[in-house]
Amino acid sequence: MTDVPLPTATIPADATTSTAAAPHRLASGALGLPGVIFCIVTGAAPMTAMLFNVPVAVMGGGYAAPAAFLLATLALTIFSVGYIAMSRRVTSAGGFYTFITRGLGKITGVGSGVLIALCYMLFSASVIGVMGYFAATSVESWTGVKIPVWVYMFAALALMTVLAWFHIELTTRILGVSLVAEVLALVILSAGVLFKGGAHGLSAKPMNPAAVFGNTAAAHTFGTAAAGVALFAAFWSWVGFEMAPNYAEESRDPHRIAKTATYGSVIGLGVLYMIVSYAFVSGWGLSQSAQAVKDQIAGKYASAFYPLAETFVGHWLVVVMQVLAIVSPFACAMAFYNTAARYLFSLGREGVAPAPLARTSKHHSPAVASMTVTLLVGAIVLGFTVYDSSTMAALTKLGTWAPLMGVLGILGVQALTSFAIIRYFLTAARDSFHWLTTLVAPVVGAAAMIGACYLLIDNRTVLAGAGDVPFIKYLPEVVIVMFLLGVGIALWMRAKKPGQYAELGHFSLADPADEAAAKAEPVLG
Repeated sequence: MTDVPLPTATIPADATTSTAAAPHRLASGALGLPGVIFCIVTGAAPMTAMLFNVPVAVMGGGYAAPAAFLLATLALTIFSVGYIAMSRRVTSAGGFYTFITRGLGKITGVGSGVLIALCYMLFSASVIGVMGYFAATSVESWTGVKIPVWVYMFAALALMTVLAWFHIELTTRILGVSLVAEVLALVILSAGVLFKGGAHGLSAKPMNPAAVFGNTAAAHTFGTAAAGVALFAAFWSWVGFEMAPNYAEESRDPHRIAKTATYGSVIGLGVLYMIVSYAFVSGWGLSQSAQAVKDQIAGKYASAFYPLAETFVGHWLVVVMQVLAIVSPFACAMAFYNTAARYLFSLGREGVAPAPLARTSKHHSPAVASMTVTLLVGAIVLGFTVYDSSTMAALTKLGTWAPLMGVLGILGVQALTSFAIIRYFLTAARDSFHWLTTLVAPVVGAAAMIGACYLLIDNRTVLAGAGDVPFIKYLPEVVIVMFLLGVGIALWMRAKKPGQYAELGHFSLADPADEAAAKAEPVLG
């Protein structure tokens, strides 16, 4: 590892030609468009998203689960319009943190940066729990050997730590193989169900957005219908789609790649999710799909997708899906792990977090930040394991409660990002202001995120099934506290380290014309 002091001056825009050799910079030119897409889409984890999130969406919206994915696709596509416009001007591993700092000020930006870094650690830990559940259930079904779920979880975290030390290209190769296999398996399953007409024929009802709210099929089976639960599952399926700017410093053509990768991942995943969820409810039958999920929760089968694969394709696909149900969440957790490390790296580089977090390994990976993520994610996994060490708890508690908090945090940050985009293009980048892409689209995107936050908070006890548990009861307050932790750090820096404070959010590979505006103290921060 290279011991490098935190840089106190901005790297000139023309330094992009030699960043591979700079120890406090990530490896330049390591990723092309396929590599970035693999990082983004595998972070969304199509197989994990479907095996876990479709049943959750059915719990809240019944057979209208595909419509929940449709609503999320529309909301995130609109949000992406302004997000991409800003990514063309501001290119940095800081992602949301950098965008919000540039638009709403340093105090709000640091609060968001700390919150989003912690959210990605929650995501990584939660998906490790999902992986542990499927690993434990699949290995037991194959061999009859029952191994504690925590063994799989900590083994996965150890392997992620080793991979994180090496060059980013090694990680993307693993993510790419997993992604291709996941998509193929889901397409084959969906084709089998749709080609045979499902259980009772194909209907347009599952695509009706109005059916998400107060779905009678869900209410009859689960005792209630909660649109917030359905939308949580849908938005959770896309977490990570915004990663393109986080990998900008390691991209060969960050401006072009950010746009293509973001739109491609949002729309492409949306189409895939709608097709697969439609195949799920059609394969079971509209009124029977909720009961199938209830049977899964009762332990009748490890996944309600497995009987569909058996019936409409064959047992071989069940085995393939069982394997991918282990590989996919591992790859997903590793993508979240990498993003959390890059947020910590960015915060350390700018002095918000301890300076050693900005040190890189000889492979130009964010080594210290990665090891820190290992410790924090390990602590989250350990805490949930101590609370409940059962195999099912890895899915229903660690795999559900942790992302509930994380999704609430990231939806809030996305709303702030929308407002930051508006203000940025009305002030520092007035020359690129456009009424549709940098005003109307961000306003609509912010409204959608705020609405989703409200529904998630209002329905959190339904999803968790444990309203009196402090983790769920005080979930909104904890998210606010995480944000305020960053705010406190920013206020301390403004008072004690004004030089470093002035540089916050300015480390970027693009937007050199806005240098003076980025350094100036915005009205809101």
